[in-house]
Amino acid sequence: MAKQAFDIRKHNLVPKHAKVSDREKKTLLEKYNISVYDLPLIRKNDPGLVGVDVKPGDIVKIIRQSPTAGEAVYYRCVINV
Repeated sequence: MAKQAFDIRKHNLVPKHAKVSDREKKTLLEKYNISVYDLPLIRKNDPGLVGVDVKPGDIVKIIRQSPTAGEAVYYRCVINV
């Protein structure tokens, strides 16, 4: 794997990615009455996940800046493809 010339996570167009805790994961799934795989998917090797310790089945919280809402939060399920 080639070494990156810069840290992509510091680019202003890349939203913040964070692994969701087990407690928050359980609350989220119960709130919406869904399973982990009902969420949109994100690949484990996605550039936004560099440096985030995730494994398949984990949930990632993506926080994007929004001109109308201030912040928009999205959730994705990590897959290994």
